[in-house]
Amino acid sequence: QVHLVESGGGLVQPGGSLRLSCAASESIFSIYVMGWYRQAPGKQRDLVAQVTRDGSTNYADSVKGRFTISGDNAKNTVYLQMNSLKPEDTAVYYCRFYNILTTNIYWGQGTQVTVSS
Repeated sequence: QVHLVESGGGLVQPGGSLRLSCAASESIFSIYVMGWYRQAPGKQRDLVAQVTRDGSTNYADSVKGRFTISGDNAKNTVYLQMNSLKPEDTAVYYCRFYNILTTNIYWGQGTQVTVSS
């Protein structure tokens, strides 16, 4: 069982930046696909960004050019750097790890991001 702990959410003004972190309880980079999802009130949970073990990334169209996903193998941590934030980015953000060998999926507890003036 992999435990994921997220941090870095908060309140920020439009145009501001935040960096979310997701720390895993064990070394998992070699066999996992790691991603960030978000869920706004009354809406479904959608993919924001994803990185595979070979370093390939993909982003939702709405965040391309503003958000960057990255990982630190030594710290077992995945980051989401969010720049030029907009009110529509307001949501609870979740990290998700997918084990490509077992097909198990692990979710973090979520961290609230609010973009408002």
